[in-house]
Parts: sequence; structure tokens; C-alpha cells
Amino acid sequence: MGGWWSFLTGRGRDAALPVLQTDRLELRVPEIEDFGEWVRLRRASRDFLQPWEPEWPRDHLSQRSFRRRVRWARSEAESGRSLSFLMVSRYPRRMVGGITLSNIRRGPSQCGTLGYWVGEEHARRGYMTEATDAVARHAFTQMRLTRLEAACLEENTASRGLLAACGFHFEGVVRSYLEVNGVVRDHMLFARIAEDGDEG
Repeated sequence: MGGWWSFLTGRGRDAALPVLQTDRLELRVPEIEDFGEWVRLRRASRDFLQPWEPEWPRDHLSQRSFRRRVRWARSEAESGRSLSFLMVSRYPRRMVGGITLSNIRRGPSQCGTLGYWVGEEHARRGYMTEATDAVARHAFTQMRLTRLEAACLEENTASRGLLAACGFHFEGVVRSYLEVNGVVRDHMLFARIAEDGDEG
């Protein structure tokens, strides 16, 4: 897992919100102004994404729904419950996808769960590998988590390959784990712990 990674803080009133930078990407929480680019990318990628995601609500692509998403992302980040990042390529600057570290548990577990998506036009270019590794490093070095989990469908070979490339190890099958495209499905569970890599 090569390439460089850096952690920045936000600016102004958002100083508590993290910004991650990699070779080609900036990862940051969404802003209201992102709606136009977000909805274009999600709409263009609908057939590509829907087989792997929970069924989209009827208002999924509405501006009102996106505003709720922005408020939720900022509230969750400020409370330490989750970090929901948009992935923006640095050169040229354009949105390529999203990655979320959610369900952050403190206390004995020190664990979080990864979820991610990439626009169809940006798939298979290594962006998600770069982003996943950066979020994992941030979770272990800055947030001092000790374990990250991620789950995918058995037939999602792209996601399985991504997790293996980013140091996640298969731990077993979780039954009735998540609703995907309207059906509750079993998922393969993967995990990466701080001791697996060079974090710490």
C-alpha cells in the first residue's frame, strides 16, 4: 500500500472536521454546494451502484435529501460517531465517489465500519484503494481505533479485491447483515487491525 497520505484540519468554523489528502485525492465532508456534482455522478452511476447498495428512497437524488445528508455528516463527524467523506480528485478537481467510517465504537472495542462507493466513470482507476488506505491510516493513527470492519456480497469481486489489497482479512459470513437493492442479504465480513500494518 504505497503512496503518501496526510491529515489536515478544516478551516474556519469547520476546523474540527478532518480533511485527508492522498496522491490524487482529497477526502472531506460534504457541503451544500456539492449537490450538483453529487447528483450528476450518482444519477449517471445508478445502474452501476444499485446492485450493491440499499434500495434508494424515492427522494434519494433530491436537494432536500442531500441537505439532510450534509447536516447528518457534519453532526456525526463533530460527535465522533462517523466520518462521511466525499472523494474529490485533486488534478483536475472533480468528485469521484464517497467513503464513510461509521458505527464508531469507543471503550473496549475501539472499532469502526467502512462503506464506500465510486462513480462508474471513475471505477477501476485505483481511487478507492487510495481512499480506503488513507481512511484506515487516519482511523488507526489519529483516532486510535484498533479495528476496522467492512462487508460485501460474495459476488462483489471488485470489493473483495479492494479489501484484500488494503490489508483486510476475511473473517466469515454474517447472515442477514444488510438490505441490498431491496433484499436482506448475507455478507462476507472483512477486518483490518492496527497491528496488521505499520500504524501505531
